Amino acid sequence: MKIYTKGGDAGETGLFGGTRISKASARVSAYGEVDELNSTLGVVRATGVPDDVDALLAGIQSELFGLGAELAARPGKKLGIAPVDDAQVEALEAAIDRAEEELEPLETFILPGGAMPAAQLHVARTVCRRAERAIVALGEGEVRGEVLRYVNRLSDLLFVLARLVNHRVGVPDVPWKGRSEVSTS
Repeated sequence: MKIYTKGGDAGETGLFGGTRISKASARVSAYGEVDELNSTLGVVRATGVPDDVDALLAGIQSELFGLGAELAARPGKKLGIAPVDDAQVEALEAAIDRAEEELEPLETFILPGGAMPAAQLHVARTVCRRAERAIVALGEGEVRGEVLRYVNRLSDLLFVLARLVNHRVGVPDVPWKGRSEVSTS
């Protein structure tokens, strides 16, 4: 199978189901953002996260692949894959709860950063929020509520995982300080 088809040379792409749309459409933007998120999680995993975090992220990558396929399909098209559902949203919530059991309660905003895997998780969190905004931009009725809940909860999980990774390697959260608290000397 050739990787190039030449079908997109005029600025259009095909959805699953055969419909052709502009590559500048909100739908293509949404599944493109999900694809970038998936790739960003691949970078996170390559930085050497703990085994349990790696396994969790591997599963999420597979779920994101299916979520992206759903967004890349003509509305109403049956794909033959299980779509994300409330059970997967609940699984993300359970993962957040497990991670938070190891952490001190958050009392202030924190700056993104720390160990490289944690810093990359913060990048993934922001990419996830951008993907969420792109999905919302598709409009009501174009996306199932489970998709929106999944992506929203995923960004929360990525934040908590960044804190968890830093905690496990002994890097404390860096609290945000307002301008009045920052020394300029």
